[in-house]
Amino acid sequence: MTHPAAERVDIAIVGGGLVGASLACALAPLIERYRLSVAVIEASPVLDQAAAPWQPSFDARASAISLGTSLRFTDMGVWPAMAEEAAAIRHIHVSERGHFGATRLDAGELGFEALGHVVPNAWLGRVLHRRLTGLPVDWYCPDRVEAIAPTPEGYRLALSTGTSLQAGLTVLADGGRSGLKERLGIISDTRPYDQVALIAGVEMSRPHRGVAWERFTRDGPIALLPMRGQTMELVWTHAAGEERRRLELADGDFLAELQAAFGDRAGRFRRVGSRHAYPLSLVTARETTRPGLAVLGNAAHALHPVAGQGFNLALRGVMDLVASLEEGLVKGRSIGAAEVLEAFDARRAADRHNVTRFSDGLVRLFGIDSRLLGHARAAGLIGLNLAGPLRRDLARRAMGLER
Repeated sequence: MTHPAAERVDIAIVGGGLVGASLACALAPLIERYRLSVAVIEASPVLDQAAAPWQPSFDARASAISLGTSLRFTDMGVWPAMAEEAAAIRHIHVSERGHFGATRLDAGELGFEALGHVVPNAWLGRVLHRRLTGLPVDWYCPDRVEAIAPTPEGYRLALSTGTSLQAGLTVLADGGRSGLKERLGIISDTRPYDQVALIAGVEMSRPHRGVAWERFTRDGPIALLPMRGQTMELVWTHAAGEERRRLELADGDFLAELQAAFGDRAGRFRRVGSRHAYPLSLVTARETTRPGLAVLGNAAHALHPVAGQGFNLALRGVMDLVASLEEGLVKGRSIGAAEVLEAFDARRAADRHNVTRFSDGLVRLFGIDSRLLGHARAAGLIGLNLAGPLRRDLARRAMGLER
């Protein structure tokens, strides 16, 4: 499809990945009600991938989807399809290696079937993109934003294919990889953890029964997330540089070291897939809105994976932006009006602060190697497990039902 050289759109979403595609889907009622024109600019040919036959991969990366997030996807009409490849998290077990303390969160105790689900990222994207093919959304894919500049009417975007868009509201949902934030002078505060997450699929010797494990060790936290069958996604945090040796180990040697580090609580590790490593930092943008501009997802905040809240936080941002836009439209305000986006920023502030503080606090608390503090942490985990109301409050927050 060819596009006019200077096409005007109400909303331009830069990034058609999980966050950008979720936003486009969530905008569907407003697109229909207010005849909004929406464009999505994505560098990868994701629509071709969405049309190809689905081939589950043992090496697929996955996301922990809280109950609150699945309810939001239900409202969008996409959760039933997502659930086809989802594995339920029915229990969460948090412990520290070398200490007896543990906290257990149980879905049944709260009256729910599951605390959340784990879904392959490729399947999440496929479902979202299939939904978008049925919406009046213009895709510029594969394409990328080469230049971006503010105008009195919003922002002007020059695309790599030569197309120019004039958008009333531009949403950066590209994960910050494009450098557009920096070009606009949006500063991010970055706090390196000097840690690297090693991620891989692992096959267990016995059914995981929907248990997600968070095991704090001297070398860093190890998370195991249930996937379909007897597969789990491993997220193993290492001090920066120490992951290199394990990336190069033979599979059997790697599994032996993982078994020694995690223990036998989840069973025996029988198989490991492709291993990938990602440096970890806490990144927070100092600005997430300007007139005509909003920043979402990893472009706004990148968290440590220890609490599994990154994508869930991002999706709440998506839904809050849509709610703020709807309130503004009801009041007759322009789509990129400063007061509309300021309302969105105010709506997000507390949730963003609380989740960031919680995940960062966990990393720092369990990252201190102290015998006395280790006993205190163990006592805290035991106490939390015994205190029903506190444990239930923690579970509801993990499920995305409280902010």
